[in-house]
Amino acid sequence: MEDLDREPDGEDINDGSQKQEPQEKTAMPSGEIVIITGLSGAGKSWALKCFEDLEFFCVDNLLPALIPKFVQLCATSDLNQIALVIDIRGRRFFKELVSALKEIPEYGFRYQILYMDASDAMLVRRYSETRRKHPLARRGRVLEGIQIERKQLEEIKGLADRIIETTNLTPNQLKREITNLFFPAHDGFPININVVAFGFKFGIPLDADLMFDVRFLPNPYYVEELQSLTGNNEAVKDYVMKKGPTGEFLSRLYSLLEFLIPQYIQEGKSSLTIAIGCTGGKHRSIVLANELARYLENTGYRVQAEYRDLKIH
Repeated sequence: MEDLDREPDGEDINDGSQKQEPQEKTAMPSGEIVIITGLSGAGKSWALKCFEDLEFFCVDNLLPALIPKFVQLCATSDLNQIALVIDIRGRRFFKELVSALKEIPEYGFRYQILYMDASDAMLVRRYSETRRKHPLARRGRVLEGIQIERKQLEEIKGLADRIIETTNLTPNQLKREITNLFFPAHDGFPININVVAFGFKFGIPLDADLMFDVRFLPNPYYVEELQSLTGNNEAVKDYVMKKGPTGEFLSRLYSLLEFLIPQYIQEGKSSLTIAIGCTGGKHRSIVLANELARYLENTGYRVQAEYRDLKIH
């Protein structure tokens, strides 16, 4: 099972070495900020990935003293959904978090605090499995570091709007929990669906999750007046849709996807690529990709159709 404690590699993006000069505050567009904090090993990095999938602009380990300047910069852009991980990795700067949060509304943003918690036993187990050192552990004793951290986080936990206990949660369960808390209108996870029309003679799409071969359908290429046209042309569409088993194939495909897509959503998949291929990617695959994209949009999914090989012709 994947570990909720796994943190992304890379250096901290801030070193806190330069003091920020005070800036004049002006009225800014409204937006929302989720402050993700809590115990080390409780799943903050996984929570941040969830917000990335929900199309938030995300930053890990931002120093509290930089929050006002960062929010001011975001307010002058088109960023209005932001998630920040702020925790004791900021060392002595973490004490400035509460005062920094009070400045956020002055820039037109509202904020919520999401606190990630877990039992001592589970945190010790996660650190043992990953062989990482707790940032506050003295002489390498993980439990001692956890206890010190709990004490330091008491104030911010008391201010939290949401608390998620991850002791018994898998990453997918955590993802569902976050969606239910912050996006209750969604039934399951939002998912982006890409329908790609392609030609087998130019190679298969490497990123396809599902692939369907429609070369068994009547080929407009062999009809002289249709050969130079594409699947976006009504004459080509009528030819493909009205001949052969196209209608039955689409009906069966729709039924299959009605079953599959909710299963992918249940497992936390945030994007799905469906590839539909014919010989050259010019006629049949485009017609079928358009029909499928239209059907999925009418079903309520967010869909984008792409004609990968059309520019080659």
